[in-house]
Amino acid sequence: MTQETFATAWADGALVVDVRERDEYTAGHVPGARPMALRTVPARCGELPTGRPVYVICASGNRSRTAADWMTALGIDACSVTGGTGAWARAGRPISAGSHEHAA
Repeated sequence: MTQETFATAWADGALVVDVRERDEYTAGHVPGARPMALRTVPARCGELPTGRPVYVICASGNRSRTAADWMTALGIDACSVTGGTGAWARAGRPISAGSHEHAA
């Protein structure tokens, strides 16, 4: 998934899952992204809906590709965001810092 396509989906309220480690997420993430560290994805996929797309993001796109593959194998409509949070930030798009209690 390209950054441009993702930005449009995000603006429309997309479900975003950030698979980086907690400290990476806390340092800066796409606003509204739910943290779910890659190592926890197999055990936590049941928390995700199967009836809507899930946009998976990490730092650069490697971990998110792995997570999206796992999710897809379990029937989740998941796609990896190319370039990750790094490309998002470099494009001047908004970044939030800190953790969020409501996150998945």
